[in-house]
Amino acid sequence: MAKIAVLGAGAWGTALAMNISQRHQVSLWARNAGHVSGMRKARANPLYLGDFKFNDNLQVEDDLQTALSGADLILSVVPTAGFRAILKDIKALACTAPIIWANKGLEPKSAKLPYEVALEELGDPKVTGQHWGALSGPSFAAELVRGLPTAVTLAAADEAFSSEAALLLHGANLRVYHTTDVIGVSVGGAVKNVMAIAAGISDGMGFGNNARAAMITRGLAEMTRFGVALGASPETFMGLAGAGDLILTCTGQYSRNREVGLQLASGKSLADILQGLGHVAEGVNTTAEVMCLANAMHVDMPITFQVDQVLSHGKSAQDAVMDLLGREQKAEGF
Repeated sequence: MAKIAVLGAGAWGTALAMNISQRHQVSLWARNAGHVSGMRKARANPLYLGDFKFNDNLQVEDDLQTALSGADLILSVVPTAGFRAILKDIKALACTAPIIWANKGLEPKSAKLPYEVALEELGDPKVTGQHWGALSGPSFAAELVRGLPTAVTLAAADEAFSSEAALLLHGANLRVYHTTDVIGVSVGGAVKNVMAIAAGISDGMGFGNNARAAMITRGLAEMTRFGVALGASPETFMGLAGAGDLILTCTGQYSRNREVGLQLASGKSLADILQGLGHVAEGVNTTAEVMCLANAMHVDMPITFQVDQVLSHGKSAQDAVMDLLGREQKAEGF
């Protein structure tokens, strides 16, 4: 039995901690002492995940050093905006345990993917010996915690470590595949949220199943173009971290990003939507960063462009959809 430190007690971090605690000792860390106190009393996370009870292998901590002590693996599930800060905190505590992150999106302002942040803050694993990687795939916390089958992909540059870390997390209703394409897995986890907003707008406007299927398929093309331009393998986007996560996020009832699109289509303001969500919708922040990077690399991303116009430039959802439909005819391709 290993010790896993799970950093971030939102819905996904808690669901992962609860699943992994069926096989290992887990320290679930949250920065907010009040949140930690509430979880300790309830032996659950009522704020984000209802009354699903923690087992005896799961301990809750608000002190990072205590949470990291003796950890064989760190699983970071803090929002992408706070990812760099948590890596700095881990480094300041001289903890050299391998780190896997499960947050998705691009860092605000810098437009850097999590693997780029990790490279800057932790260094190259080939040099430092401290391995790191990403965990991503079609996964709703509410289903994982209920014991429903869930499959994800773990990516790390070192194939042996990727396999070992995947095996460590694999078990119960959680199936973990492994790959060495950290870039592809990171891109899939970021861009799918943008496409889910677009799919939500389409659904909210009553455009039906045909339109949603087209949106998902062309969204996959955009995701693949973007990822390949960054150095990812195109095959990754046919897998769980690409098509799998994209399909789930664009169709699933628990998708916060799709919900943003649905409410935008109804005419609500973005500020009101975000205030009412109560959870982070990563796609809202990610869209502008993806668009900025796509422009710099001259990657054509028409769906992303229109979502950005709606989120950041005051364009109506209706006008964005009409402009997508009005694009000139072309050959299908990636």
